[in-house]
Amino acid sequence: MEPRPFAERRLVCFPHAGGSPYFFRGWGKALGTVEVLAVCYPGRAERFGEPYATELAPMARETAAELLAVDDSRPLALFGHSMGATVAYETARALEAAGRTVDHLFASGARAPQLHLPDPAAATTWDEAAVVRTLLELGGTDPGLLRNRSFVDLVLPYIGADFRMLAGYGRGPAEPLACPVTALVGASDPRVSAAQAAAWREVTRGPFRFRTLPGEHFYLEQDPPHELVTRTLEAPRGGAGLP
Repeated sequence: MEPRPFAERRLVCFPHAGGSPYFFRGWGKALGTVEVLAVCYPGRAERFGEPYATELAPMARETAAELLAVDDSRPLALFGHSMGATVAYETARALEAAGRTVDHLFASGARAPQLHLPDPAAATTWDEAAVVRTLLELGGTDPGLLRNRSFVDLVLPYIGADFRMLAGYGRGPAEPLACPVTALVGASDPRVSAAQAAAWREVTRGPFRFRTLPGEHFYLEQDPPHELVTRTLEAPRGGAGLP
């Protein structure tokens, strides 16, 4: 991501399971005056040599701590897609608990966190075959690559680790967030229904908006919601006044 120390606000993006910061390449340029940062989870890209994370909430708290350490008090918004939406939510919880205002949370392509029930059998349920089947169902991965043994051996370990981490996640009791929340979902998403995405309404005592957009789970690859994000961030209090 391109640093923009003079940008008016900052947007931190959280990739999907198996994703890397490269998923959000181009967002900084598209969003103009916003400084866009993207989170890199352990075990991929520049963190390839690190052990995979096994618990989602502690990983999110580490991200929040890093953001607090470099914070410059500009308005801060979070955008997470799929698993990244849940990581962004837990990061927002940690930031607000530390006294840092979160300007907005965008939850894209994800069930609301209270709908997650931890799966004690996640370690065996998410074997290589299950991960490949899910990737094919979700789209966003070239099926030819999944038949390439070298590619599979390189990326499936950390993708599988992410799937198992998400499957083991359970939120438990939680105070609602103070920040506005926007939930987004592709109209043809095979894994997340409109009702599951709209349930993000329950995670905040602030303003809430829900939008269904054309496309499937990875709708934002073909048509990123840049305009929606820009309008939301430019509105007072991170979009609180938008319909």
